[in-house]
Amino acid sequence: MTDDNQRPATVEELKSLAHPVRWRILRLCLEHARTNKELADHLGLAPATVLRHVRSLLAHGFLAAETPRTGRRGALERPYRATRLTMRLSLESPEHPELTRDIELATLSAHRTELLEAPPDATVSTHRSQLRLSARDSEEFLTRMHELWLEFHERQDPAGGRLSILWSHVSIPER
Repeated sequence: MTDDNQRPATVEELKSLAHPVRWRILRLCLEHARTNKELADHLGLAPATVLRHVRSLLAHGFLAAETPRTGRRGALERPYRATRLTMRLSLESPEHPELTRDIELATLSAHRTELLEAPPDATVSTHRSQLRLSARDSEEFLTRMHELWLEFHERQDPAGGRLSILWSHVSIPER
């Protein structure tokens, strides 16, 4: 399901998004600009490893470097902020289904890590179900879910609480 305002992602953009650490970096840099060191500390990874991921995200426009700032020890630090480019891309690639699957698995892995890191007072609710629908009803269901998501995306409140949602569907053909 794609939005009419989205453009297809390039193969290079898809490859850049096919790693769960990159999705975690994008999430961490969404609301606050963060330096490579801050990201490495939060993720529990070596700064060189994080820098490799940051460079890939920068090269494909998913992160933007902000004005360098002076850190606590007087060194110059470069913070990065997510550009929200993923919202303007269709990440489905019929020509490269393996990349589409890699991205799905990366986002699932990143979301799982967010669940594991949730504080004890976080409200976590997971629902899993299966529906058996006709092709027409399936298309209607997916379209309405997408429209509902778009409606609430437009109503975001910067002062509101953060709500992390993973929406995934798997359509299995009858055999």
